[in-house]
Formats: sequence, structure tokens, C-alpha cells
Amino acid sequence: MQYFPLFIDTVSLNVLMVGAGDVASRKLALLTRTEANIHVIAPEVNPEVLELAESGRILLSMRAVVRADIQNYDLIYLATANDALNSELATLATERGIWVNVVDNPAFCRFITPSIVDRGKLVVAISTAGAAPVFARDIRARLETTLPHSLKPLFDFVAEKRLEVQQRLSKTATRRLFWERFFDSNGDRFDARTIEHYHNAFTNLLSRGEILLLDESVNAELLPLAAMPMLQRLEWIYSENRLNETLSELVRRDANRGEIPALSEISAEYEQGTRMLIVGNTQKINQLIAHFPMAKHLRPGAI
Repeated sequence: MQYFPLFIDTVSLNVLMVGAGDVASRKLALLTRTEANIHVIAPEVNPEVLELAESGRILLSMRAVVRADIQNYDLIYLATANDALNSELATLATERGIWVNVVDNPAFCRFITPSIVDRGKLVVAISTAGAAPVFARDIRARLETTLPHSLKPLFDFVAEKRLEVQQRLSKTATRRLFWERFFDSNGDRFDARTIEHYHNAFTNLLSRGEILLLDESVNAELLPLAAMPMLQRLEWIYSENRLNETLSELVRRDANRGEIPALSEISAEYEQGTRMLIVGNTQKINQLIAHFPMAKHLRPGAI
């Protein structure tokens, strides 16, 4: 993984944009939706950038950039038509410890801007590490049609209610179960019934756990789609050996890991509501299937 995805808090973030043509304007259209402080330096400015300056959203300096400008910023975008100038300033920014992006020149980029689907607090970022931006845009177009705009007010509502849920439900596992029940009943809608689903989700929060069994010889890529949400709800992953890379990518990353416990311990955890995945050899899995008839046996094409 060449580029590691990060979400940066833009409150008080200081950003410099060098250049104010069409390319810079497209970047600013996205940046100005954040809470960053944006300074644009360019001798010539297109109407969209000028409008942003007149509205007070950005600080505009209509002049040529100088080397002394490349300091005291968190991020710098270089979008001039002069490749030599972009390269010189990018090298200077890197030397001064500032993250820099040279538009359409990944070789000089300390970071890249992904293709983004924006639903308020829900943001999906897509990147091909600069290899195929056209394909990234195609994926974005698919997601735009899949993720409804109702998600924006829905997640504003969820953010508003998080503190109340934490105060009413002291245990992390119980809060997780609460939100799962809320989203199971409410879905991606935000309407008159959302508050009803919210209050109903507080009822009957006690439940037994879940036991998923997987033979370590099974290719995880062949597991059915129905298994994927289960793997993302796990609290514990027990295995005799280290998980292979494919399975590690499918399971919940912050789930606890450990060796396979005794049968009595598995029973106790199940009764306490723990959701677990047990990965072992064929003999071990068959033993667990016989002992735990309620367990779900994960196999290619079936559960």
C-alpha cells in the first residue's frame, strides 16, 4: 500500500493554493467545503476563484509566488501552468516539512486527493494511487447512486444522539448492539420514523452471542457475501495459527485475537453475548460443530 488513507481534521488547518486557473478552481470547490483556512496566490485569477475571495471564503493574493511563501502551512497545492516552478516549490516544501500536492504530477506529491463521495459526516474516499483516476471516478459514480442523500441528516442525528447513548448504556458491547439494532430497523432513511426506531433500539438489548466456525484450509475469497457483515461484527477471533492476509482483510480489524479456548469458555462467552470466529483445522472444526449446534459453519458458497 503506497498511499495510506487518512482523514484530516480541517479545523484550523492552513492550506496554500498556488495558482488560480481552472484546475485550481476544481480543487478549491472541494477544499472550500471544509473548515480549512485557505490562501490562494496567483497573478491571474479565474471568475470562480475571484468569487470565493469576494465572499470571504478564501484569502487571495494576486501576485506571483515567491520562495518565502512556502512556509507556515500544513498543506500546499501547486497548480500553476509552469512545471519547472511547481517542481522547484514542491522540493522546497518537502525540505521544510510541509505536505505538498503538485496537480497531475504524482512524482512530486507528498499526498494525493482521492475521489470523494460526500454525505456530510459520512465520507467515502476512493484512490487508485494515481494509476487510474478515470476508474476511481467511475467507482465514485456508482457509489453516488447507491448512497442516498438522506444519509447526511441521518448521521447528523446519530452524532447528536451519541452522548445520550453513552450515558444510558455504559458497556461498549451494549452500545454496539444498540446501534446495530437501530440501523437494522431504520436503514439509510431519515424520516418521521427515525426517532421511533431510535427509542425502540433501547429495548431487549440482552442477547446471546454468535459462534462462526471456519476451516483454515478454506479460501476466504470464496465465502458467501452473507458472511461479510458477520465478520465485521466480531469481538473475538480465535485461531490455532496466524490468519492469512485475505481473511485478515475481511474481519473486523479491532477485534481481539487469541488462541482457541476450552469448550466451557466458549460456551460462557456465547451466553454473555460475545461474537466470535474460530479458525482451526478440519478435525477441530468438526469437533466444534458437534459441540455447538447453534454455531454457523462458514463454507464456500454457504453458511
